Amino acid sequence: MIELSLKSSSRNQMIDITSEIAGRLPDDFSGIALVYVPHTTAGITINEGADPAVKNDIMNQLQKLAPHSAGYTHLEGNADAHIKSTIVGNTVSLISENGHLKLGTWQAVFFCEFDGPRTRNIYIELLKK
Repeated sequence: MIELSLKSSSRNQMIDITSEIAGRLPDDFSGIALVYVPHTTAGITINEGADPAVKNDIMNQLQKLAPHSAGYTHLEGNADAHIKSTIVGNTVSLISENGHLKLGTWQAVFFCEFDGPRTRNIYIELLKK
């Protein structure tokens, strides 16, 4: 298993981690890289990485769906982060061929922070062909 650690800098943030994942793959690895975020207030997704407006649009819509203060009963004050994490999800599967991720032209892998800033872990399990 490969472990990544990163620190977010704001409460809600999408961080492109594509190069960090790709840089940890063995040069000869062909198979599936299962990427998992073990946090209930964070997530991971694949989406467009070329235009930063896409990240902003995603975060703005998630904020509308689950605003920070909306009379939640969860006492820790981060119920919105739990909801956003559930919507986005905590796992992605990436295909790798000879150590190269098989992403689409505009695709990137994003760690999604919903309760930061924090230091977070990401685990990658390599499943060989």
